[in-house]
Amino acid sequence: MTLQLTNEWDKVFKKSDKVNHRKVTFKNHFGIEIAADLYGPKDTAGKLPAIAITGPYGAVKEQSSGLYAQTLAERGFLTLAFDPSFTGESGGETRYMTSPDINIEDFQAAIDYLSNLDEADQDKLAIIGICGWGGMALQAACLETRIKAAIASTMYDMTRVAGNGYFDADNNKTARKNARIALNNQRTADFKNGTYKLAGGVIDPVPDDAPQFLKDYHAYYKTPRGYHKRSLNSNDGWAVQTNGSLANTRILTYANEIDMPVLIIHGEKAHSRYNSETAFDMITGETRTNGITPEPYTGVYPLGSTKVGNKELLIIEGTSHVDLYDNLDKIPFDKIETFLKESFKAL
Repeated sequence: MTLQLTNEWDKVFKKSDKVNHRKVTFKNHFGIEIAADLYGPKDTAGKLPAIAITGPYGAVKEQSSGLYAQTLAERGFLTLAFDPSFTGESGGETRYMTSPDINIEDFQAAIDYLSNLDEADQDKLAIIGICGWGGMALQAACLETRIKAAIASTMYDMTRVAGNGYFDADNNKTARKNARIALNNQRTADFKNGTYKLAGGVIDPVPDDAPQFLKDYHAYYKTPRGYHKRSLNSNDGWAVQTNGSLANTRILTYANEIDMPVLIIHGEKAHSRYNSETAFDMITGETRTNGITPEPYTGVYPLGSTKVGNKELLIIEGTSHVDLYDNLDKIPFDKIETFLKESFKAL
């Protein structure tokens, strides 16, 4: 497909006068063309440390990942915020599908691009994944040896959620079988109808008795604060049957073999916090979580920083899942900058 790139600034955040910005494209090894925004600090010379960024899951680069990219460019990094395959301005048919293999390949393709970019220091590359892409970033770190650091912010392990349900409430054979029956029946209906049913966009209006995290999602994706016309979460969501690809996979199998520095950031009050704490256990060999999580979840790790070797978990007091999308008073950019610079310095 031919990409249709928007030339005007249509981000949900203001354009900074401290950075240069341009649209770029590159292909992954499946031949899918990826659309991205490249940000860099003004008035700099020489090669810069470079970061590939995407997420949240169901968002586009004009939302949270672009904000992270622009903010870090203001701090001296070359940053690439990209739309994953099948979403946003990127290519890929059928639209609004997901695949853990392709998701992780998109990160690697972004590193291919940065590794061949004159402005980028090929010895100082990193990745950041937000929300569901935080899990994919950690999985990419299991595979990708060209990067020197990985960051996951307010992460989900989407394969765990797809296979076990929220808070592992459906972690049993019967629940999984019923989910498979529903997915396969949807495939039959989609084939008959010649179209793919979409679902999973943020509900609007949100009921008064909805969980707080759904209200938080609504406050971001369905209001001028974060709404974007290309965002799946702001609109009709993903193709329903794509959930089968996630449920059929489990990422982080080799998480304990990640050698590079890793920073995992999560909010104290985030409903998704258990994903980060379990991932930290998997990466470090800790056994503080049991892998099965009750709801509501109050957390296992203490507030602040927990370090094991060059791996760090940062739990931020009073912070929700969505706070780490765009709340500049909550996102720990000072910490992210320091972590990246120290990771590159350790080379």
